Amino acid sequence: MNPLARSIEELVPSRISSRSWFYILLRTFLVISTVCIAFIIPFFGLVMALIGSLLSILVAIIMPALCFLKILGRKATRTQIIISVSIVAVGIVSGVLGTYSSLLDIAKQY
Repeated sequence: MNPLARSIEELVPSRISSRSWFYILLRTFLVISTVCIAFIIPFFGLVMALIGSLLSILVAIIMPALCFLKILGRKATRTQIIISVSIVAVGIVSGVLGTYSSLLDIAKQY
């Protein structure tokens, strides 16, 4: 939510966006609109689970370990490489299982 709110604040003139009432109203509106969308879309939770299993695992687990290996390159010790590759492997397995589980739940709804 915060990146979206920040982007909207940049589009609004600074004399308005710097006021605390605008800050509160904007974020309140974003939360209320998200709740309304969650109520309107019948399987919103299932879609969010699918997105979470696909993207959250990638961003939170797999990419940091791969970036660590890329940044260190040949300077990484054998232990660091083994641990990083293990983290990536566990992340991939978790992502695949989570995605499969989410897709099964979505398929059961139809």
